[in-house]
Amino acid sequence: MKTIKVIKIGGNIIDNEEILASFIKDFATISGPKILVHGGGKLATKLATQMKVPVKITEGRRITDGETLDIITMVYAGKINKTIVAQLQANNCNAIGFSGADGNTIVSAKRPINTIDYGFVGDVKKVNTKAIEVLLKNNITPVFCAITHDENGQLLNTNADTIASELAIGLSSIFNTELYYCFEKNGVLEDVENADSVIENINTQSYKTLKENNIIFEGMLPKLDNCFHAINQNVQKVCIGKSDMLFNTNNKHTTITE
Repeated sequence: MKTIKVIKIGGNIIDNEEILASFIKDFATISGPKILVHGGGKLATKLATQMKVPVKITEGRRITDGETLDIITMVYAGKINKTIVAQLQANNCNAIGFSGADGNTIVSAKRPINTIDYGFVGDVKKVNTKAIEVLLKNNITPVFCAITHDENGQLLNTNADTIASELAIGLSSIFNTELYYCFEKNGVLEDVENADSVIENINTQSYKTLKENNIIFEGMLPKLDNCFHAINQNVQKVCIGKSDMLFNTNNKHTTITE
């Protein structure tokens, strides 16, 4: 089987135009099938503030009411997604932008209300790979934003890390899948104040210990949960770090193993 790289970008890669342009130039040189997944929370927050739409964050997660969903759709599926696609075209990488609704690729269910009502937030239920396969076989790179749908006409805000993980899992029956989470840090850090304190390997047991000792906490937990979900569902390789790890495997980064 061929190997496919599913690469998720976030953090200051998205927020900084120069860093994004540099990443896209490098990403375009990656040979073989590949998929790019992106978030875009800071730009959505900025636009919401300009439009005087309240930004509600609970436990690090965005509450998505109707107005917020409109803004997220404009920013994620519009501004950011099409900017990335245009820049990929400029670097001779033929790409098509996607939400989960396009090609019926990613189906979610609205998150049920427990103690918190997250609004129009979706949890992924199904990945349909047929349309993606057609594109990949024709050397076209899909670029996914963090929006899915429920097959009943409703768009849903969905965690981009989860989308990347579920795409990698969904494609694992036809490709050897590798999943990369690229952000501004060198990897998962033992000391958040020390950029060089990269934990180079985390397995199920060490992850449990790191959580118990409060070394890994808050925003890194959902990302790592997605990593272990992927590695336990037939994804061959999962890594976290700066995008340099895609081009130089000797660069420090974190690898997730069972």
